[in-house]
Amino acid sequence: MTSELRNTALLVMDLQNGIVSRFAAMQESLLPFKQAIEAARGHGIQVIYVRVAFREGYPEVSPNNKSFAAITRFGGLTESDEAAQIHRSVQPQPGELLVTKRRVSAFTGSDLEIALRSRGIDTLVLTGIATSGVVLSTLREAADKDFALKVLSDACLDADPEVHRVLMEKVFPRQADVMTAGAWIESLNES
Repeated sequence: MTSELRNTALLVMDLQNGIVSRFAAMQESLLPFKQAIEAARGHGIQVIYVRVAFREGYPEVSPNNKSFAAITRFGGLTESDEAAQIHRSVQPQPGELLVTKRRVSAFTGSDLEIALRSRGIDTLVLTGIATSGVVLSTLREAADKDFALKVLSDACLDADPEVHRVLMEKVFPRQADVMTAGAWIESLNES
């Protein structure tokens, strides 16, 4: 394994039951995620899963937070809740890290940065749901933390296809290399 691959992690973000279920009619849309995960494992790249979840009683959720305040009224997304568990089609294997975050970005309210730095990771390959949520927030914060970034365009999903397109074509390329999962896998096979 090259040092470049040894210093790379694939982040699989918010592929948890409560979020994947919104795209249930599009099960084929999970194929690029599965392919990227298999390729990362095959090349010895660290696969790290990130989920959003809260402790019972939601002590992390402020009533000022528009995104999460509704959860406190309707329930769900606690750490033990089925909606917060990683989707069965992309389950972590033993030894793969599961990071629980408390906000939109994979870094906020989690120990992700500590885990990455302790492993010598300096390059992140981003995948996740939603493009306009966890992927955007994580990309911005990771860029500010000086990580090299790649985004797998077809291993990111968003409820709004136009927002997804604009982010992939106009916003993300300023801070990351944007490519398909297939192109990334091909680059791994060539290295």
